[in-house]
Amino acid sequence: MSLRLIAMLVLFGGLVACGPTARNNPPVEGGACDPGDSTECFTGQEGTEGVGPCKGGTRSCESTGTWGRCIGEIAPSQELCTDGVDNNCNGRIDEDEDRDGDGVTTCGGDCCDSTECSMPAAVNAGAFDAAGNGIDDDCNGTVDDTQLFCDMGLASGTLSANDYAKAIDLCQTATMTEKKWGVISATLSLADGSGTPAPRAQSIRDHFGMGVFPRGGLNMALFSTGAAAGRGDSNPAYQDFENTPSFSGNGKTSPFPADFVAANGGSLPNAPGCPDPSGNEANDPVMLTLTVRVPTNAKSFKLATNFFSSEFPEYTCSEYNDFFVVLLDSAYNGPAANPPDKNLAFYLGNASAKYPVGVNLAHGNTGLFTQCVNGVTGCAGTSGNISTCTGTAQLMGTGLDTPTPGSCDAGALQGGGTGWLETSGNVNPGEIMKLRIAIWDTSDHVLDSIAMVDGFHWSVDASQPGTVIFRQ
Repeated sequence: MSLRLIAMLVLFGGLVACGPTARNNPPVEGGACDPGDSTECFTGQEGTEGVGPCKGGTRSCESTGTWGRCIGEIAPSQELCTDGVDNNCNGRIDEDEDRDGDGVTTCGGDCCDSTECSMPAAVNAGAFDAAGNGIDDDCNGTVDDTQLFCDMGLASGTLSANDYAKAIDLCQTATMTEKKWGVISATLSLADGSGTPAPRAQSIRDHFGMGVFPRGGLNMALFSTGAAAGRGDSNPAYQDFENTPSFSGNGKTSPFPADFVAANGGSLPNAPGCPDPSGNEANDPVMLTLTVRVPTNAKSFKLATNFFSSEFPEYTCSEYNDFFVVLLDSAYNGPAANPPDKNLAFYLGNASAKYPVGVNLAHGNTGLFTQCVNGVTGCAGTSGNISTCTGTAQLMGTGLDTPTPGSCDAGALQGGGTGWLETSGNVNPGEIMKLRIAIWDTSDHVLDSIAMVDGFHWSVDASQPGTVIFRQ
């Protein structure tokens, strides 16, 4: 056969089945085919076939009319370091290197340092397993595995801060010297990081009332300026959110988080048009502080938050605005920067008006305060009206659903809430970050608030920092 004829056959498809075109665009497992056909195959990274032990195999069309597995191939695998074989087929034998620059070497636990997968820089024992990408990101031997629930069997009244990390679905732990990601330390304290909160200020539960349930796992963390409980709960027991004559808050006080206040000019920030809180102390505070090594492939995280308060509707847009904050300490300085005051629990409204998460989200119809009854607000504060309430299902059984006619209007209940929100922040892959989640009462100790936190998730993509309506 002449060279010219061979060239024409290649050009018009005569040699496609066995020529280079077939290998450059190979059939994949599960693709359509004619039963009885077969073809050469190789699923490893380009340039690794024929290097070291790596070799191609054969893929056959099954009776179902779809291509089967590539039989007989040897694709690149993790370097074993002591067997004298070039397992990853990169031309080196038993090398202890960090070619992808992720801080982990082949012999130090990196199962994909160069040729073993398509995204080596994002894969090592310090990564989290990003679902759905077909890669064993964390090098635990399983592709796209989901971690088992770690919030099972936690005592509702536990005072172990590590249990609260588990309750919000931060399951993995680590040490300062380990390469893997995880919670390095956890503490429960007052708002300035000192002391210990009241035992009733926090709890772990599988419900709040009859309408609020976890957004991840089996339980969620509750933090309150009163008792972290709904009607009928125990350990700690339910306490009326509007207090009784013999009870006032949690009896604890502390300074505000110093860096948060300093970044806001020495005072607490507030919703546009609302008066500043009075005093310089956080009343009835509780704060969970988590020191966490970020996965090497994570660029952001999100968690679900839900805020309820008996300050609604009377004290909406007043000096009595209970605060809920999610403060992030991170070295991230890229696009979509985290807030200068570190608080991710804020909503950016029209004309860039910034609203801290709290009862004042009900002022100005932001749309983030939805579990309530529409009507008059601020009759003991700044007069207003809300029309963005969508229902009261999440108030049922909490105690905040108690009718209080005459409190601003005839349809008023004891309180209201945001419903589930989504709070996000950006991080640097592999850094050690600090997350502080806190709630406190301002200006007095009465009329309590409560927040739920759950569903912590890492993401391989950057986010828009802040808080929005929860997205499924």
